[in-house]
Amino acid sequence: MKVALPFLLVLVVVGCSPARRISRELQTKSIYTDHFTGVAVYDPAQRRALIQHNADKPFTPASNTKLFSFYAGLLSLRDSLPVLRYAVRNDSLIFWGTGNPLLLHPDLPDTTALAFLRNRPERLFYSPANYEGPRFGAGWAWDDYNDDYSPELAPMPIYGNVVRFTKSTTLPHRFIDSTQSIATATGGVHRAEFTNQFVRPAAGKTARQDVPFRWSAVVVAQLLADTLHRPVSVVNLPVFPNARLIRGSSTDSLYKRMLHVSDNQFAEQVLFMASAEQQPTQLNPTIELRRIADSLQYSATAKSPVRWVDGSGLSRYNLFTPNVLIGLLGRIYAKVPQQRLFTLLPAAGQSGTLRSMAADGKPYIFAKSGSMTGVYNLSGYVLTKRNKLLYFSIMHNNFIQPVSEIRRRTADLLKEIHERM
Repeated sequence: MKVALPFLLVLVVVGCSPARRISRELQTKSIYTDHFTGVAVYDPAQRRALIQHNADKPFTPASNTKLFSFYAGLLSLRDSLPVLRYAVRNDSLIFWGTGNPLLLHPDLPDTTALAFLRNRPERLFYSPANYEGPRFGAGWAWDDYNDDYSPELAPMPIYGNVVRFTKSTTLPHRFIDSTQSIATATGGVHRAEFTNQFVRPAAGKTARQDVPFRWSAVVVAQLLADTLHRPVSVVNLPVFPNARLIRGSSTDSLYKRMLHVSDNQFAEQVLFMASAEQQPTQLNPTIELRRIADSLQYSATAKSPVRWVDGSGLSRYNLFTPNVLIGLLGRIYAKVPQQRLFTLLPAAGQSGTLRSMAADGKPYIFAKSGSMTGVYNLSGYVLTKRNKLLYFSIMHNNFIQPVSEIRRRTADLLKEIHERM
């Protein structure tokens, strides 16, 4: 009996370990069983999984997808973003977009392209011929076209591909003449589905609202001409072999906004720019996406499939398991120093989409959230009180509670992990 006692004590301690207790609660407590919940927690120092609950089951990831776009950017983009390609023919300068979304962006503008074009002596011609893909991603909701989170995909976005309406202004100004103000209009500004015709409530009834416009090469040329105060024409010419590339603002500035405010357009256009770095003559973000997805699929187990179809997570076709996200977090951590990474990611209780998440004292959760109707996920890094760094992915699908309630439950679970593991 004396010999067996230490062994029994070990069994009691292990059986009551925080990881095992949390695992049991995930299977039995109603706050986790009243919808589809998946949890994976991994200790990279010990190279072992601590918690596995539905960790190889596929979930709709929503904006957790942006972690995949972030990784694609880390693999393909340099420290400064590609802005445009150009070539000179006689008295003409022809330029092509690289998918960079910062040209005249209302919140994070990059003036590199404007400064370059403004000072050129040649006649200016914009060519959209290096992109022939769709304006929306696969599986996007068609009736979201009027919402600010669904601007069109484009080889050369401008003004974020949105019109910004406030009580007193409309930007870009060119859209003032195509906007009607109607006293009886309700529910904010609405655009006709297939044209750039807008209806807004009478003055004084509209707070700030961004509404996507229908992108076209002609619209780009017109808006550039308005800003440069010189003509810009449209041609349909392929990228010349000797076209030169101009670079602009830092890549991290785009990553930070993409991850902090969950900017859908930035996430989509990262794949455009990654494509521009890989293939100078043609923008094909789908090929870049598939290249990364194939590498992730190759490293995933048969139980953890990867289905990645867009850059932002707007599509419900995306399916990832918690363990696939754990693997991705490990790859990201291997490429980005911790201090830089934790600056780029939202910190719970402090910044970005996690600002409202309860986290007493010094931030210990650095992660990307993702939500849509019936979906809330959070994947990233948690620091424990024992100074351990853990990777985690907590995924909730098919719930009917408010997202705020599921967010609170997730914060409570991470607080327990922080304090006890």
